[in-house]
Amino acid sequence: MDKEEMDRGIWATWYDLPEEGKEEYITWLHDVHLPKALLRPGYLWAAHVENIWDEARKETLAKRLNHTDDPSVPTGNAYLVLYGAASPYVFLKPRPAQLEANWTAEERDMFGKRIGVRSYIFLETDRLDGPEVNIRPPNEAPGPVVQIGSFNLSKELDEETAMDMYAKIRLPYMAKMTGSVATRKLVSVYGWARHAALYEFASVDALEKNFVG
Repeated sequence: MDKEEMDRGIWATWYDLPEEGKEEYITWLHDVHLPKALLRPGYLWAAHVENIWDEARKETLAKRLNHTDDPSVPTGNAYLVLYGAASPYVFLKPRPAQLEANWTAEERDMFGKRIGVRSYIFLETDRLDGPEVNIRPPNEAPGPVVQIGSFNLSKELDEETAMDMYAKIRLPYMAKMTGSVATRKLVSVYGWARHAALYEFASVDALEKNFVG
């Protein structure tokens, strides 16, 4: 990827789907919608991610993470659509509300199946490649498996301390982690969360063994 086309803008949308109509939606998304979206000026790549859960992982994450109880923040989490662009402002020309206003009847029907939709547009502030970075082809989406968390800091943790932790501990640690493709630190320009981290891995096995634990 050319330097001027580095994908520093990320548009992330999480949501759930009902069992009825799920396969129809996924087929349509992959075959119709994502190829159409990639025709928009400035869009570099698209990815559709299904969250992989098991009881052990749910328990581990429940112990480590605090989730907001703000009722205005949607809770969709089963699926994630990602787009990459050189700048986050690509996704604001036109912005999401303008895209939605021009949906076709088919798009309204398909997107109407989604539940708990939450969407953010991020700017990448830093990226450290991992040992497996060479498996990512040029001009393609992130590594085969991703872990992405969006968050606001608690009252007990100030911005300076948190960013110091990322700069001195988390990012250098991830750069050496077995199975890591890359780690990206993100800040939002659109949406509830102020911060996010996107971790790319070569496989689910590498994620489970080296990161989640």
